[in-house]
Amino acid sequence: MEEEKLNLTEEWDKTFPKSEKVNHRKVTFHNRYGITLAADLYEPKEYEGKLAAIAVCGPFGAVKEQASGLYAQTMAERGFLTIAFDPSFTGESGGTPRYMASPDINTEDFQAAVDFLSVQENVDPEKIGIIGICGWGGMALNTAAIDTRIKATVSSTMYDMSRIGANGYFDAQDNEEDRHNARVSLNSQRTEDYKTGTYKRAGGVVDPLPEDAPFFVKDYYDYYKTKRGYHKRSLNSNDGWNVTGTMSFMNQPILHYTNEIRSAVLVIHGEKAHSCYMSKDAYKHMTENSKYTDNKELMIIPGAVHTDLYDKVDIIPFDKIEEFFKTYLK
Repeated sequence: MEEEKLNLTEEWDKTFPKSEKVNHRKVTFHNRYGITLAADLYEPKEYEGKLAAIAVCGPFGAVKEQASGLYAQTMAERGFLTIAFDPSFTGESGGTPRYMASPDINTEDFQAAVDFLSVQENVDPEKIGIIGICGWGGMALNTAAIDTRIKATVSSTMYDMSRIGANGYFDAQDNEEDRHNARVSLNSQRTEDYKTGTYKRAGGVVDPLPEDAPFFVKDYYDYYKTKRGYHKRSLNSNDGWNVTGTMSFMNQPILHYTNEIRSAVLVIHGEKAHSCYMSKDAYKHMTENSKYTDNKELMIIPGAVHTDLYDKVDIIPFDKIEEFFKTYLK
C-alpha cells in the first residue's frame, strides 16, 4: 500500500532533552484505514539479538514530542526498541479532516503500531507491549482487549474518554437530560460546520488562566501552556480538537471487554490526580469476574497529580515499568 507523503521535522523539537544513549529516527507506517502515521523511533545504541518493543501514545490532544516521546526515549535507554506516534488526524500524522478523534480509528492506530513493530528485523514479534498515557491509557486497554499480539500494557494517568464524553468530568453530567443537551449542541455544530465548510475548534487549555479555575485546569495549564510542555503542534497547547471531533466517544464504551484481557496490564495513577477514579474503576472492571487477574496490577503514586506522570521523571515509576515489561516481554 502506498503511504501518504508526510512533512516530517528533522530537527530535535521535543519538550525533553535528547538522550545520548539511544539512536533516534523518524519513521512512518499506515493503519487499516489507509492513514499514514508519523512516529519517532528510539533504540538502544548497543544491543544483541532481537529486541522487545513498545509503542507509546498520549496524552489525548498531545503530540509525540511531549510525554509519549519522553516515555519512549526512556524505555529505549532501558533496552527496548520503542516508537512514540502521533494519532491519525493530529501532529505530523496524516488523515483529514484534521483534529478528529475516534475510538475505532485511534484503537486501530495502536494496532497499526504493533503491525509496524512486528515486522522490524531487530524486533522479536512475540515481545511487543504498549504504553498509553491519559486518554490513550483508555485506548491502550481497549487495544489490549482486541489485539492478542500485545503481551503487556501500561496505562499511565488514564482517562476513559468514552466516560468523559458521556458523563462529563467527575460524572457530573451522568444523566439523560445532560447527555441530550450535549447531543443537541454537538449536532447543531455539525450543521453549522457543514454550512461553512470548516470545522470549529473547541479551544485547547484555557489561556489566560482564570483565577477561579479548578485545580485540574491549572494542572493542565502548568504543562501545556508553559515552557515545561508547550508544543506548537499540540492540540491542547493551542486550539484544541474540533468541537465535534470527539463526539463518537459519547456512546462507544471502550472499556467494555477489558475483563477479557489475558495479557499483562499495569495501571498507574497519581493519588492526588483529579482523574484517579477512572483508573481505579477501570482496574476494578478489568479484574471483576475475570479469570485473568494474576498478571494485572494497580499502582497508585502517593501525592502525585495528573500531569506529574506526563514528564516528572522522579515521579514516573520507570523502574517499575521496566521491571513489568522485562517480566512479561520475555
